[in-house]
Amino acid sequence: MLENIKNNILKGSERTVLIKKNIMASALLRGVSILISLMVVPATINYINAEQYGIWLTLSSIIAWLSYFDFGFAHGFRNRFAEAVAKDDHLLARRYVSTTYAVLALLFATIMLMTSIINKYVNWSSILNVDPGLNIELQAVFQILIVFFCINIVAEVFTTMLTADQRPAASTAIKTLGNFISLIAIIILTYTTKGSLEYLAIMFSSIPCLLTIIVSIVAFSKGQYKKYAPSFKQIDFSLTKSIIGMGGQFFLIMMCMLLIFQFTNIIISRELGPESVTLYNVTYKIFSIAEMIVMIILTPIWSAYTDAYTRRDFVWMKRCSKKLETMGVISFPALAILTIVSPLIFKLWLGNEVITSIYISAAMAFFIFCKIMGNIYMHQINGTGKVRIQLITYFIIALFAIPVMILSSRQWGLVGIVIVPSIAFLIQFIICRIQLNKIINQTATGIWDR
Repeated sequence: MLENIKNNILKGSERTVLIKKNIMASALLRGVSILISLMVVPATINYINAEQYGIWLTLSSIIAWLSYFDFGFAHGFRNRFAEAVAKDDHLLARRYVSTTYAVLALLFATIMLMTSIINKYVNWSSILNVDPGLNIELQAVFQILIVFFCINIVAEVFTTMLTADQRPAASTAIKTLGNFISLIAIIILTYTTKGSLEYLAIMFSSIPCLLTIIVSIVAFSKGQYKKYAPSFKQIDFSLTKSIIGMGGQFFLIMMCMLLIFQFTNIIISRELGPESVTLYNVTYKIFSIAEMIVMIILTPIWSAYTDAYTRRDFVWMKRCSKKLETMGVISFPALAILTIVSPLIFKLWLGNEVITSIYISAAMAFFIFCKIMGNIYMHQINGTGKVRIQLITYFIIALFAIPVMILSSRQWGLVGIVIVPSIAFLIQFIICRIQLNKIINQTATGIWDR
């Protein structure tokens, strides 16, 4: 049996075999990561409380906005690096690595300084609709998150490079180890300190950041990635135009996605309260397991498509696309079953700490299904770099997303909020499917080919 599994893994083209190996390794790592993430939630709520956890999630999501301000550089770098490797131009690949490190370091040093100054004058208590006496603590927490997040954005050039080199399992391994160490740290804090958002921020933000830096230093010092090690001599700011030329569209897409998806926690906190933020996020945590399983397969697809499109291997792209669509369709009955058993899962997982409902679970299941189908086609198209129609779609949706979410939350609570991003992903799925078929069949023209 083991021999048959091995033969099946090694069957196919070099690109396909590499994808299969990464999927197998990522599946194991993701399984561990899911278990860790599920353990982190009750551990964190036990360390602080449900309301503070909601505040923590909201602040963390606000910090995550800063990642959108890399002007699409990371995505642009991912495609350009993959293209250079596909052409065996390792010197160019190293120049891309060095330049990306330099640009992001300069950019996020500036962002860190600006946001740190702004943070001193922000009334977080008012924004989050919580006790005014918490404002000083919230400013301190936000400052900690700012510093380590900006450093981490630069450090993650290494993990982006791993993914671009069709080795996402290695990137996942680093993140999984960081999450595990963070979990241990939270457990230690529970027994040694009184519940503190500041301590929580330090542990959750510093550990993954420092781990990525250490691993990247070791990897660039020896082994197969030494040839890509960043160097001041290899920094070439003239490559910035090439990276941003592709990354600029990714940046605009990410700005639109920020308006559609990342304001959710703030809207929930203001309209429904911090505890509703916790309810929304723990429900998402359960149903996102299905998404995470799919992402195990999708993560190597982006760079594999860049490689295939660069080599004009449309036969492989078509065959791969059909298999991915089948996988997405299969997720629907799995999510339906998960919805039915979700009350029992929440009871066993969190006890009476968080009270949810079957309606929220059903809405979240629909959201995750739409997200899975949307991401299946988005990852394929992103690998080709033909994202103009995607940009236009998200721009139109972004114009209406926030006011619609506010109105729908007042009418239908959490269910109303979840429906809005669901529709966004559904529209994306339909349009991207049409575009991908045109690209694969080599009939894409005009805006479909840009």
